[in-house]
Amino acid sequence: MWVLVVALNPWALHIGGRSTPLLYWHGAGVVLAKGGKNFPLYVWFAPGGPGGFSAGGRRDGKRVSAQLQGDGWLCIAPGTVQRLKLSGTMYGGYTTDADSVLEFRLLEWRKAFSINPPNRGFFEVAGRWRGAELVMDRPNEQGVRFNTGPFIDSAVVTLRWASYEEFQSICGASR
Repeated sequence: MWVLVVALNPWALHIGGRSTPLLYWHGAGVVLAKGGKNFPLYVWFAPGGPGGFSAGGRRDGKRVSAQLQGDGWLCIAPGTVQRLKLSGTMYGGYTTDADSVLEFRLLEWRKAFSINPPNRGFFEVAGRWRGAELVMDRPNEQGVRFNTGPFIDSAVVTLRWASYEEFQSICGASR
């Protein structure tokens, strides 16, 4: 299976300038939402299901090259973490992600045994790698209010390679 994923997504061996033999990247940053609200965020992502080049669509003149999947954790209050589902798209690149545009949708986690939960909040971010940082600074990305309260709209975030424990310490010290 690993060989097949690498054949379809060779960029996943080296994500964000790092060797990633397990085919995923993880990092943390602080989301800045419209109105000046800050929310620490931790994400991991990897190649998603099939649908790369044939999926159609363009962004910044680049074609879809991969689907992305993963999870996120958003600190909504000191020590209080909201789990998120990450889905996304990579535009441009096949062998490398260096000049690609990445787009994430971070959606409220679906509770167990909930087939089609209504009104799940989300926010979207998009951007590019700048060295080892994933700078997701595209303006006017949309968001829908979370059921837990936060409304994150027109968000920007710079993600750096980090562990979940580093995120937890930022969350515990936030606000």
